[in-house]
Amino acid sequence: MNNTIQQKKDSFERLLNVMDDLRAQCPWDKKQTIHTLRHLTIEETYELAEAIDDNNFTEIKKELGDLLLHIVFYAKIGNEQQSFDIADVCNSLCEKLIVRHPHIYGDAKVDNAEEVKQNWEKIKLQEGNKSVLGGVPNALPSVIKAMRMQDKAAQVGFDWNNIDEVWEKVQEELEEFKNATTLESRTDEFGDLLFSLINYARFADINPETALEQTNKKFKYRFQKIEEYAASQNKLITDLTIGEMNRIWELAKL
Repeated sequence: MNNTIQQKKDSFERLLNVMDDLRAQCPWDKKQTIHTLRHLTIEETYELAEAIDDNNFTEIKKELGDLLLHIVFYAKIGNEQQSFDIADVCNSLCEKLIVRHPHIYGDAKVDNAEEVKQNWEKIKLQEGNKSVLGGVPNALPSVIKAMRMQDKAAQVGFDWNNIDEVWEKVQEELEEFKNATTLESRTDEFGDLLFSLINYARFADINPETALEQTNKKFKYRFQKIEEYAASQNKLITDLTIGEMNRIWELAKL
C-alpha cells in the first residue's frame, strides 16, 4: 500500500513493458487504433464513475488500472505514429501544472481554493486559449457540460451576486415554461429551466449530476421492488393496479 518511489517507478515500467508485449504479440491489441479504443475509454470512465459513486475502493483501484491501460495504449500508438510517447504526456502535464500553480511554484498568493480556480482560468487565457469555455468538451453529458460552463464563466466574474438572485431566475424560467404553448417553445424553455436549476445547485454546493444519479438509483430500487412483488404474486407487473404499485413504492421507502 505504501510503496516507495522506486517501487512506483518499477511498477510503471512493468506496465510499459507489458504494453509493448501486447502490442507486438496479441492479435487484438495489434489491430487497435485511437478510434477503436475511444468508445471503450468512455465505457471505462463510466465504470470508474460508478465505483466512485458506490465508494468502492476495490473497484476504484481496478477501474483506475483499466483507464491507465488506455492512457498507456494511446501513448504507445502515438509513439508508433512518431507524434508523442508516454514521457511527452507526463512532461507536458507536469509543465502545465507547474505553470498553472504559481502559488506553489512561483510567488503568487492565494487565500482559498476559489482563487486557485480563478488564477487557473486567467492563466489559460494568457496561454492563448481563445475562449473560457473552449476547454469544455462538446461531447460531455448535458448536465455536466452546463455545470462546467457555468463554473468557468463564474471564474472570470460572469456570475450572480447571491443564491437568492439565482432562485428568482429559476422561478422566472418556470413561469416562462408554464406559459409556453408550442412544443418548440416548451422544449426551449424547459432547457432554460434545467440550466437555471443547475446554476442554483452550483450556488448551493450541490453537484447536480450526483444528485440526479442518486435519484435514478432510488427510482430503480423502488421500481424493482414493485417487479419483485409482482413476481411473488405470480403476476406480470402490467397486471398490478396503480394502487398496488404505489403501495409497494411507499413501502420501498421505509
